[in-house]
Amino acid sequence: QVHMVESGGKLVQAGGSLRLSCAASGLPFSSYAMGWFRQAPGKEREFVASISRIGAGTYYGDSVKGRFTVSRDNFKNTVTLQMNSLKFEDTAVYYCAASSGIYYVPSGFGSWGQGTQVTVSS
Repeated sequence: QVHMVESGGKLVQAGGSLRLSCAASGLPFSSYAMGWFRQAPGKEREFVASISRIGAGTYYGDSVKGRFTVSRDNFKNTVTLQMNSLKFEDTAVYYCAASSGIYYVPSGFGSWGQGTQVTVSS
């Protein structure tokens, strides 16, 4: 059974930085693209970032491009989202997910974790 556990979310001031982590189990981690998504209250889930199986390729949503960086460690089965220059509108629950498909196709991701709350104060 695939299991994702996100961590690192907390309250942070606008302009600050935060690092989220996701530990994955129950899947051949290096065979899956990994991604981060977020959902704010009253809004649909939004694609944030994704990374290819070996980490050579990354893809970002327009709203986070240049501020967020996704990375992975295939030895530890973890994927990380470094978030800089945080804005109030980055407030959301952040989820990681896996895809057996192409990393830059957000619709291919699934196996969601429980999420971690990020709150940015203005």
